[in-house]
Amino acid sequence: MKLTLLRHGDTAGSRDDLYYGAADIPVLPDSLEMLAERAKTGVYPTAARYYTSGLLRTEQTIRALYGDVPHTQLPGLREMDFGDFEMKSYAELKDDPAFQTWCQDAEHNACPHGESAPQVLARNLAAIQPVLDAGEDAVCVIHGGVTSGLMMSWFGGTRYDYNPLPGTGYQVTVAGGKPMSYEKIPKE
Repeated sequence: MKLTLLRHGDTAGSRDDLYYGAADIPVLPDSLEMLAERAKTGVYPTAARYYTSGLLRTEQTIRALYGDVPHTQLPGLREMDFGDFEMKSYAELKDDPAFQTWCQDAEHNACPHGESAPQVLARNLAAIQPVLDAGEDAVCVIHGGVTSGLMMSWFGGTRYDYNPLPGTGYQVTVAGGKPMSYEKIPKE
């Protein structure tokens, strides 16, 4: 089985270096155009099944890449809820004591009124398991943090080793329900 994990297109949140996850923001029009043009070259794998997190940016991206392909929304594959930090930049937050506390161990501390990385990873792993169990090639249009967390969980390292740019990701070879190897998508 081949499982393709693709990050949604570029958003104002990513261009402005904002903490955003639960915010349901759109992909920028120029990014959608670029993704649709890139998709015409055949660099994105196709599959028997397609999934999104259900957030607007993943819905727009799957449409740009694959047209109106039938797909299933898996809310468990949504990005981290940054709570009080949503849609704010480092510059806006750097003097906030709650932000400073979170930054001391952002890998384990929960954002105020939001989630922690372990909570998100547990939610993401639970959501992806039925996709793995189905054993059919699948494409998941999801989020950078979700992708990097899954890859880190399956292949070791840190989430920063797998942080995909908008419109990129990984194709994971799965055997017996277990991720075995991967390559970058689009291929370099």
